[in-house]
Amino acid sequence: MSTFQRLKAVAVNIDGVMLTDTFSPVIHRFITSRGGEYTAETERSIFSQRRAEAGWAMARSVPQEMTGPEALETYFRERDEYLAENPVELSPGATELVGRLRALGLRTVCYGGLGADHFRASLGADAELFDEPGYICTNDFRPGVAEIPGILGLAQGEVVFIDDVAKVSEVARTAGAPFVGYPSTFPHSHQAQLMREVGVEHLVSHLNGVDETLLSGIDESVAAGRLWATAPVN
Repeated sequence: MSTFQRLKAVAVNIDGVMLTDTFSPVIHRFITSRGGEYTAETERSIFSQRRAEAGWAMARSVPQEMTGPEALETYFRERDEYLAENPVELSPGATELVGRLRALGLRTVCYGGLGADHFRASLGADAELFDEPGYICTNDFRPGVAEIPGILGLAQGEVVFIDDVAKVSEVARTAGAPFVGYPSTFPHSHQAQLMREVGVEHLVSHLNGVDETLLSGIDESVAAGRLWATAPVN
């Protein structure tokens, strides 16, 4: 049984949190190999967007003529090539994280922009660790911060989001949703800095940092109306 005052659930992003970041390296190579510049604004325009929107953003990031659908098709082909040499792996501490969250009495679900088949194939037996509905595909309502609490029958502020993308933290701040950042360690990634600019208070470099102490502090902030007390950097 949960001892938290307000928190009732945790939504854990799949790619970049449960699974190691295999998106940033492929997107970086897609852009730079075609003569484009990989910037923070480029990441902002692509990450955690609907697939169609991300495709057009990738197309705009390179100097040659390319449509959004063409960019997406090329990206997924190059992603398959990358994964052949760099298979998707569970992030260190991911399985333990889910067990720890559920032991604290928090309903725990997974979410992401790809379909449920990606969730089952990538997590294997670990997919069964999550509470119903298990996985929520957010491609139709990226990034999902506003919608997931309702899907779970909960109120905004009762669900903590753990994500590796700053765009999600921006939406979480606007919605008043608790957020824990787990930014990518990819050398060219801008996500940690972008999260700091948003004013994310809780950044972890390892998933074992998401523990009872951290969550109790977030719960107290929600209950006291002090969530997102840190001002964003203009």
